Amino acid sequence: MALETEHRLLLGVEIKKKLKEFSLELSFEAEKGCLGILGSSGCGKSMTLKSIAGIVTPDSGRIALQYAQGEAAGGRVLFDSSLKINETPQIRRVGYLFQNYALFPNMTVEENIAAGLKGKGARAAAGGRKSQVCSPQAIKQKVQEMTERFRLIGLEKHYPAQLSGGQQQRTALARILAYEPEILLLDEPFSAMDTYLREKLRLELAEALKDYDGVSILVTHDRDEAYQLCPEILLMDQGKVLARGKTRDIFAWPQTCKAARLTGCKNISRIRRMGERHICALDWGGLELMADRLVGEEITAVGIRAHDFEPLSRQKAAAYAYENCIPVEEPQVSEMPFEWYITLKNGLWWKREKTIHTHNSAGVIPEYLRVDPSAILLLKGEL
Repeated sequence: MALETEHRLLLGVEIKKKLKEFSLELSFEAEKGCLGILGSSGCGKSMTLKSIAGIVTPDSGRIALQYAQGEAAGGRVLFDSSLKINETPQIRRVGYLFQNYALFPNMTVEENIAAGLKGKGARAAAGGRKSQVCSPQAIKQKVQEMTERFRLIGLEKHYPAQLSGGQQQRTALARILAYEPEILLLDEPFSAMDTYLREKLRLELAEALKDYDGVSILVTHDRDEAYQLCPEILLMDQGKVLARGKTRDIFAWPQTCKAARLTGCKNISRIRRMGERHICALDWGGLELMADRLVGEEITAVGIRAHDFEPLSRQKAAAYAYENCIPVEEPQVSEMPFEWYITLKNGLWWKREKTIHTHNSAGVIPEYLRVDPSAILLLKGEL
């Protein structure tokens, strides 16, 4: 959904807020495209969104939008503690999609969408524009436009209880985007859903966001969700930014132990440096490994993703001179629907794919596992 005026938007957030168990201290920028904020429950993700929306007031800092159109440039300050600016949620032009979508249960689909416009009354001036009042005819036209855009034709008279989860999500998005917010905040929108429904709605949301020209931010604790929906990602822990960058790069090279855990790496061990590329994994029975990069003095740990092991016979392991080869001794095997979970004697954990019809683990366990030097994650910081 294109905004009323073609702006290149940039959202800048620099805030501090004392919370019960830690202080939220964030500084980041976001522009068109969905930025993912990934972190464990209670790390301050939702508080960040509420601060941007104006639901919560930071103790200090600044939240501002900058935009440019051709050679013209401008901006709008949503919050600035030093200037004593704190716009109310009603005039920030921020759309907030809650976990349960917050649809009005006694309103139909078209009434819910229209409520997003009527609730605004006179929309706030933004980018130097004067406030505009939505006439009944304009509201009717916008509702029609949104029901078509979000594939809700034929459902206009239905109530939320009569809608599927996907239809409820599309109705909520239609209501939010009808008044053309400059910022769209998505607060764990799939957390309460069954797995089968979650995947379907992720795809629908990705499709809906393709045509959105504003800034969108998705908060989640689900790494698959962040990877699928967000080209860029910000990792959070205890109110601080751990890492920020392109999602694929962060997952490929998380840099720190905490970032590696947030991106799903379960095999992490402290190390002792034995050479420029040679390390000893202290928590894996003294396993010696070779990396393809120099092991700097700042490296404190090594990580191996559970899918990065290659099963080998003794003969093939010998062909590698047993470099990065791990003997599979006394493994513990757990069956999952589509994978075997295999824990080695030294504590390393490996995943191997299977079919739903396979239940016999005979032949699953190789003599050796090998990890390529390029798959070794060299990590900094505490475990």
